[in-house]
Amino acid sequence: MTLDKNEANRSLIEKVEQLEAKYNEEFSNTQKILLTTDGSITAILDVLFGKITLTTLDQHVEAADEYHAGLVNVDAGEEINFREVIMHRQGRPLIYAISHIPLKRCTKDVCTDLLSADIPIGRILKNYHIESRREINNIFIEKPNDTLREIFKTDEDMLARDYVIINNDKILMWIKEVFPISYFR
Repeated sequence: MTLDKNEANRSLIEKVEQLEAKYNEEFSNTQKILLTTDGSITAILDVLFGKITLTTLDQHVEAADEYHAGLVNVDAGEEINFREVIMHRQGRPLIYAISHIPLKRCTKDVCTDLLSADIPIGRILKNYHIESRREINNIFIEKPNDTLREIFKTDEDMLARDYVIINNDKILMWIKEVFPISYFR
């Protein structure tokens, strides 16, 4: 089925509506924006809460296994940066995120900021004037794992999405963002 050129966001709208129907939930406009934006989550959170901060929970470089190589469209064995962070405001966690980034697709300066500083990816892209686009793969609800329960101090379901950031027609980053279903209502 070919979409009318004026219906580019139809599939995202439908994903959100299907999720609301499946879980008998009505998401707030802010939740819908955070789940569907093809812009910077960092910028949205900065506007909503004032400048947010980021804490890196884990970061390491590893050889991509088949699954992770597939997420970022590289060969298995290539080096990817695994990054696990919390975006927060004054100690209150807002969004948990993980990313997989093929290092060969980043400049030296971008790699330095990724590997050595608590800077959100949205700010890194903006700081280095990297032209990119985001393509959302999935929007879903998931049960919290132990890490999410500890971070958010709740057992409630989590809203989540995963997407890729594309630069020069190549996947620059794969990202998953998660927050409790009660947040941003």
